Amino acid sequence: MSLSSSSMERHMITLISFSLLTLVSVIGVVTADLKGGIIQRSGLGFVDEIGNPFTVQGANVYWLMVQGASPATRNFVDAVYSDAQTLGLNVIRTWAFNDGTTDGALQTAPGVYDESVLQALDYAVAEAAKYNIRLIMSLVNNFDNYGGRSQYAQWAVDEGEVMPNNDFFYNNTLTRTWYKNHVKTVLSRVNTITRVAYQDDPAIFGWELINEAQCQSDVSGNTLAAWVEEMASYVKSIDGKHLLEIGLEGYYGSSTPDRISVNPLSYNGYGTDFIRLNQIANIDFASVHSYPDTWLPDKSDDEKLSFLQTWMNQHIKDATDTLNMPVMFCEFGKSDQVSGYQPQMREQLYSTVYNSVYSSITKGGAGAGTLFWQLLPKGMESWDDGFGVFASDSSLVSTINSQSSRLTKFMASKSTKSRRRLLF
Repeated sequence: MSLSSSSMERHMITLISFSLLTLVSVIGVVTADLKGGIIQRSGLGFVDEIGNPFTVQGANVYWLMVQGASPATRNFVDAVYSDAQTLGLNVIRTWAFNDGTTDGALQTAPGVYDESVLQALDYAVAEAAKYNIRLIMSLVNNFDNYGGRSQYAQWAVDEGEVMPNNDFFYNNTLTRTWYKNHVKTVLSRVNTITRVAYQDDPAIFGWELINEAQCQSDVSGNTLAAWVEEMASYVKSIDGKHLLEIGLEGYYGSSTPDRISVNPLSYNGYGTDFIRLNQIANIDFASVHSYPDTWLPDKSDDEKLSFLQTWMNQHIKDATDTLNMPVMFCEFGKSDQVSGYQPQMREQLYSTVYNSVYSSITKGGAGAGTLFWQLLPKGMESWDDGFGVFASDSSLVSTINSQSSRLTKFMASKSTKSRRRLLF
């Protein structure tokens, strides 16, 4: 049957519309309630699988697995996701570790796991997707909380290994093997709720090798560099789809002696090195933590804010000019337990962080997002370490919502331009 020119045009539009609807339907099946699939790195920023820019506006909620493991407290997982969604957050950083024999431990001995706790982690991942939230999952702790390096070291001692200090976690054959086994267990796990393997799940934004890596027995950075190189390669051999970061606080080290003065109180870097370590193959973005109250307890609030601004500016500049990769401020906060605290001090600190990152994003710099420490739902007041943020904190919530809103508008404008390039 022959068609007129106008009929052919209508027919083509119908076909294109049907094809697009089919594509959207397929994506919907694959990504559950998430939009855009697995997030990827693109130059100095992030994009979704469609090519739309993705900027991170998030929080730390380290306890998702812990609280999700008990039916009595699992409701807090949904409650905090609901609060996060209300605040316009799209990424949450959490622990995928809990090593030892305490109640709720995930790994009770090397390679021995409590399946009910793994299922709690499944729940956290599955529920995140329902709220259009993605997770950064940290794989071990530098500190003793929830096991960490010290637990691995103790397990090694129990096996007859000589471990002069916890830093031997990085170079002992047994502890390195056990860590790899944990990585494989988590990354290759198939979620019992969604039936999607973690390594294929768009609800996971990325992996973190270790929370706040340090190796104070080797300030040269060589020990930690060797470990990062080995473990980053291993993670990517299992999961080449998701993003990977180290978990650094951002201290400068021996590779950039001119930057040591930027560290709080000119710390020696604790065996880490922001530039050197982030240049290791398979690392996708840099992380920085920011705690002026903890680092500079004797300084005035104005001095702390001045330090914070310099700290952020330098890391954004170095990520842009030297590393050529996104940098995310994965922990920051203001304690309400410091002497002379006033609520506006926290608002000012948050504004400083948000303004610095927003400025970088809009100018095409490497600042790619923020995660404040920490978001808590109603009923978890006893978990507040002084940095806790509740959805009822109206003035601070306004500051968070303002950042979420302007980032959303910016991403929407960039996404529109991307679609125009694609269609025309």
